Amino acid sequence: MIDSTGLKRVGDGEWHAHKHRTSNKRRRWRKLHLAVDGNGFIVASRLNESTSDDAATGVELLGGLRTTIDRFTADGAYDSRALYEAVSAIGSPALKIVIPPKSTAVVDFRAQGAWRQRNEALERIEQVGRRQWRKESGADGQARAENGMYRYKSIIGDRLRARTAGAQKTEALIAVNVLNQMTELGTPESVAIRA
Repeated sequence: MIDSTGLKRVGDGEWHAHKHRTSNKRRRWRKLHLAVDGNGFIVASRLNESTSDDAATGVELLGGLRTTIDRFTADGAYDSRALYEAVSAIGSPALKIVIPPKSTAVVDFRAQGAWRQRNEALERIEQVGRRQWRKESGADGQARAENGMYRYKSIIGDRLRARTAGAQKTEALIAVNVLNQMTELGTPESVAIRA
């Protein structure tokens, strides 16, 4: 599952706007993308400018993965042919892609490969409605990625403290590693006991 969130950049502008109670219309922030597996571990992350395209960043994130994907879930911001193809390249033969199509999306009759799953989603949405499709498809699984974002912001914070872009990327990478270690320590090892 992939999702993104904004992190504020701390700097003189923020302090000045607060001290003098002025409006800081040009608040600076960056966008953090996290890829989370089914167990809640962050398997990939990327920190980009706030103007970056979610789908293009998703393709970059997937390019760094060295595992096979059986199921991929993202929100509508990641709805692009390039992302479907990138997921398909590292996906298993039984790959299931769940990305809500944009409301203006239309069926592509020339679709091949993984892109056909988008057509199937569009047709099912037409039959039962978007809300029912989300329930049937498991699009609510996106909540795991959102939980990853919540953990990041509640434990690490919603702002970047470093000043340069390189240092901010390092800061985010360290934070992701800390969260993964905390998840590993806090995950119980359970075994089913059959009588």
